[in-house]
Amino acid sequence: MIVGASYGPQGTSRAQQHLRQILDSPGVGAIVLPGNEFLLGHVKEAFDGDQQLKDAQTISFLEECFTHYLDFARVINHTYRKEAPKLAAKTTWNGAYDVIVIGFGAAGATAARFAADNGAKVLLTDAAPEGHEGGNVRYAGQVVATGSDYDKMLAYYKAMLGPIDLDSDLLQTYVHGMVNMRQYFRDYLDVEPVSYNNTYKNGSRGEVAKGLAPEYPEYEGADTFDLTTVHEGFFDAALWKNLRQHVVDRNQNIDVWLASPAQHLIQDPTTKAIIGVTIKRNGQSVNIQAKNGVVLACGGFETDKQAIQDYLGAPHLAPIGTLYNQGDGIKMAEEIGADMWHMKSYEGLGLLSGMTFATHPGERGKLILAPWPDLYTGSIFVVGDDGSRYFREDEANRHGRLYDHGTWRIPTAQDHPYLIFDQKQYDQFKAAKQLPDPDFFSRLIKADSLADLAAQTQLNPDVLQQTVTEFNRFAKNGVDYSQHRDAATMRAFAAGPYYAVKLESGMLNTQGGPRRNAKAEILNTKQQPIPHLYGAGELGGANANQYAGGSNLAECLIFGKIAGENAAKAKGETTVAPVTTTANVDLGGNDLSSEDSLAGISVVPNQYLGVSEAGIGGQVVVRVTYADDKIQAVEVVKQSESEDVGKAAVEQLPAKMVAANSYDVDAVSGASASSNAIKSAVKNALAKTVHA
Repeated sequence: MIVGASYGPQGTSRAQQHLRQILDSPGVGAIVLPGNEFLLGHVKEAFDGDQQLKDAQTISFLEECFTHYLDFARVINHTYRKEAPKLAAKTTWNGAYDVIVIGFGAAGATAARFAADNGAKVLLTDAAPEGHEGGNVRYAGQVVATGSDYDKMLAYYKAMLGPIDLDSDLLQTYVHGMVNMRQYFRDYLDVEPVSYNNTYKNGSRGEVAKGLAPEYPEYEGADTFDLTTVHEGFFDAALWKNLRQHVVDRNQNIDVWLASPAQHLIQDPTTKAIIGVTIKRNGQSVNIQAKNGVVLACGGFETDKQAIQDYLGAPHLAPIGTLYNQGDGIKMAEEIGADMWHMKSYEGLGLLSGMTFATHPGERGKLILAPWPDLYTGSIFVVGDDGSRYFREDEANRHGRLYDHGTWRIPTAQDHPYLIFDQKQYDQFKAAKQLPDPDFFSRLIKADSLADLAAQTQLNPDVLQQTVTEFNRFAKNGVDYSQHRDAATMRAFAAGPYYAVKLESGMLNTQGGPRRNAKAEILNTKQQPIPHLYGAGELGGANANQYAGGSNLAECLIFGKIAGENAAKAKGETTVAPVTTTANVDLGGNDLSSEDSLAGISVVPNQYLGVSEAGIGGQVVVRVTYADDKIQAVEVVKQSESEDVGKAAVEQLPAKMVAANSYDVDAVSGASASSNAIKSAVKNALAKTVHA
């Protein structure tokens, strides 16, 4: 319908005619009401002081035009309406649960247990196989962001967000949860919480603790920030094991499927409610109905190289956490119209500016947090892809961020950055009693000249030579005009040979994913909740700018609880299509249901089973052969330790114990948690020999 107005008696008549011709043109796709052309002349005099039309005939004609338009619209809509896509005539469900939780990490485990506690029968499914489940919490520091003062904590998180806007209700819910985190630990994790600051700031880890809590001490409210752990320890999977055990304890109401990635969300075409999930189980795709809700808690896209390039603009990043965060949740959420946020946000950590030594595809980056001043003290620096320096090597990173014009940002990720140093620096490394990386010297590239080193490292030889020349001048003059490194840490390079070690920017986790609100409801592009769909954890995380350690785990616990409770609430019937249920597909049982059973593990005389619950993956069982007051053999017969972390302990410790005739042997470097679990299990077995 075309309506016009003019200052004079006509004015827009010709313009309206031209507009009608344009709208009626082929390919435009517009349908214009024929006739009923309304043109209001002398528009300045047509309205009274209340902005209402004065002339009764004009009002009557306009009302007649609108009536004709509404009749016209009803006819047109009936004629041209496209049918909404429908489900198949019959939807085949291979199983049904009240709630389906996708992702068995901190957020997923939390959502599943709280859904079960609210009366739901829950399916908890994860892409990772046994021994790798747990998402990033399996490898995390196990510290949870905590505050004691709500107003200060709110101010602190607003300061870290900076100019980035975040839904105020969600932020307030988040902060309220962190301020009450200690009580959460008591009520729901069944432990007396440990204050990270109280435990470590006055101990041997004082400087490290001060750098983590708070990470931004200059910000308003920072003095209320602390971290909470389930015991006096960290980087030992203790929180993960606690969360996992709460799932195992509810195995009557929670089924766990491992190596079973979710593929698609099933959406009602009319109500848009999420009514089920397509899951790849035992090699085949099955449709599992979710009567009350689905929780997306399957992490980010740390191992999806294409997504890293598309969203983060980085060539590649070394994953420090799980290798099973492959962006599945983002793809599923996009398919059903979810809105996305924080897609450019991610967290780093590690050496220098948050780096690891270079990795191979399918390999986790090695996280090294131990102080290592030799990496930035002496004749040594880091270069980017062209051979020039691009950050200040002696600056402590804040989860991968360095100071940048009033804020902290992660430096641009390079394709092939290198650590460059000379022979004197090499000798300095050699003189160290123990390096934080025992494989350091095997990573070295050596060359007699800088030109040869540049050729071996794909660096521009002229740029590398210029970088060394400038570095030497800065070191001698006592001022680093390039990166402002402390001159006391700089020593001029000597003549060759020279060395290089390939580095890679590390990534703890991404934050991007489907937008959610304070109720953990996932929103569509119109900012309306998608019925029956909830989210928690790092998939669509709330941390969008600067990041404080422990914030992601706090978010997992807080919004995992909210998501699980809301998903468990009974919902009305949503599907408009007939459904059928079939049990002809073998879905298998609960993959964790019998994990603590020792039945089926045989022993003969002089053999004893030992058990420990200290493993990263839960229970570790050993079979010890003991005779003539000697340990004859140690076999690890049951374990779910991470292959890249615990494998060395499983392979090496048994022989060490036999040789020492004792469980008390040195832990394997980099696998202390798994080592301690095996030692504890052997100790448990040996205790039984006394009573044999």
